[in-house]
Amino acid sequence: MYRTLDPDAIVTTIEQLHRRISERFPESGLAGVSGELLQVGRAAKNRIEEIRQPHIPLRIGVGLLILLIAAVLIVSVRGVVSGEGAASGEGVFRSEGLGLADLVALTEAALNEFVLLGALILFLVTLERRWRRKQALASIHELRSLAHIVDMHQLTKDPQQAFESEMRNTPSSPKRVFSPFQLSRYLDYCSEMFSLIGKVAALFLQGFDDASVIASVNDVDTLTTGLSRKVWQKMVILHSLQDGSAPLRSPKS
Repeated sequence: MYRTLDPDAIVTTIEQLHRRISERFPESGLAGVSGELLQVGRAAKNRIEEIRQPHIPLRIGVGLLILLIAAVLIVSVRGVVSGEGAASGEGVFRSEGLGLADLVALTEAALNEFVLLGALILFLVTLERRWRRKQALASIHELRSLAHIVDMHQLTKDPQQAFESEMRNTPSSPKRVFSPFQLSRYLDYCSEMFSLIGKVAALFLQGFDDASVIASVNDVDTLTTGLSRKVWQKMVILHSLQDGSAPLRSPKS
């Protein structure tokens, strides 16, 4: 029961996080990003369910192509064995038999044909798996891009600015309007979003064991862990700037 990730629970958690961000920072860009994460999470859930289901039309088409290849191969082999000109003594297997050179050439041609047909059949058999891989990698790439977008929103959030109201800013300095408590909540929301992005990516590993997908999910996990570590470093600095390292409290409390 607790050995697999529940897509519904993850989407519900993202919905709750989106509401929390929208209620505390209704006009912020982070609220919009959390809404995008919610849409991506829902789309990923549907795509995962689609990937897990067998692609019946594709399987039928591949099966018919393989049967057609097998039928052509059988007809070709029968034609070679019987020889179209056997009645006139001019077929492949003449009455006086095959020479050594003819046998070597025939064997080499047959091996080449079998190799090409085997490669074609392998391509057709793995077509569905490669389609699933492409769908999964597209969603994981979208999650990777979203992680970088979240990082951009916390990039200019300086813990020191919450305590120094008379900082000398330049005309190009970003707006710094957060109190220590608000900045703490903002950074915490970013950290939660990084974690949820990694969890959505991990959903693609359940029921689909593919080396490329595993590597891509691991890359996303490494990325979000590193970005989250940067956020927590800022939070540690923010708390250390408090007198006596006391917990941050809401101004209204």
